[in-house]
Amino acid sequence: MAHRCGVSVATVSRVFNTPEVVSQQTRQLVLDMAAEIGYLPNESARTLATKKSNMVGLVWDTDHRRPGWRHPFLQDILVALKSALSAQGLHLLMLAPDQSAGPAGRQRFLRAVQRHNVDGVVIIDNGSRDPAVLALADAGVPCVALDLRFTGPTCTYVTSDNRGGGRLAAAHLIDRGHRRIATITGPPDTWPAAERLAGFRAVLADAGRSLDDADVVAGDWYLDSGHTAMRRLLARDPRPTAVFAAGDEMAVGAMRALHEAGLRVPEDIAIVGFDDIEVAALIPPGLTTVAQDKTGIGTAAAEAMVAMLQGTVTPEPTALPTTLIVRGSA
Repeated sequence: MAHRCGVSVATVSRVFNTPEVVSQQTRQLVLDMAAEIGYLPNESARTLATKKSNMVGLVWDTDHRRPGWRHPFLQDILVALKSALSAQGLHLLMLAPDQSAGPAGRQRFLRAVQRHNVDGVVIIDNGSRDPAVLALADAGVPCVALDLRFTGPTCTYVTSDNRGGGRLAAAHLIDRGHRRIATITGPPDTWPAAERLAGFRAVLADAGRSLDDADVVAGDWYLDSGHTAMRRLLARDPRPTAVFAAGDEMAVGAMRALHEAGLRVPEDIAIVGFDDIEVAALIPPGLTTVAQDKTGIGTAAAEAMVAMLQGTVTPEPTALPTTLIVRGSA
């Protein structure tokens, strides 16, 4: 390549790595020749030379025993994240630590990350609980977590105003005149589920209402758990007239249980969800839900990562607002 252009190997390298130091004429000569012969720079060599891979690791628990990889809410965030990183010349590399493999598995994971020389890591789902991921943060690798309070000198997080969203759901049901209100929460040990429940409880308390323990049933964000939780709530006497499901998939499962019981939505029981996934607008009578800005979350995570890679300041955590979308279910 260098010989055919009549320039040194170092000049070719500078054209692809630091083009601003090469004259426009020489730069164009090298680029034209590269296009003619189909030349591509060696990424491994570039990484060794610059100490940067332009690659961001994505820690996402893809264990086949857990359904997290298929949740439409997370998929929408991933698309936005990938698009925003790509616009900055950054690529995503899937990283999947095996949480059941013990110390040996964690060491294999760390070696794999080091081998690929990722510039930073985005953490989705439960990745921050894995000691291997914590070791990355301890080593100073820039980390951005989604819906996880993951902080440190080179760590930040992006989330929604989950507590505010829970307040929106409760206020809407109270405004509709409901007094017997129950809720299907996400997993109690997750931060978003705890925040949504806290906001929901706060508004009920302000209105002089309270939630009995039997009116709070935990789900796991997915369809079947919403179906099971609603069947439990239907066994209550008296049964609730309204239910806040802290995730849209659980809300859809709850609506299926109501249909099977011969009950109507919202005439017999009103339903409010959370997320505003695509199916929320499609399932009759239309799911009233608290919308998260899925594109905004993915974009904000990418921007936080780019800010850390380009500078020395770790961005403050970001909490994006939620909005209530009123449809036919409540």
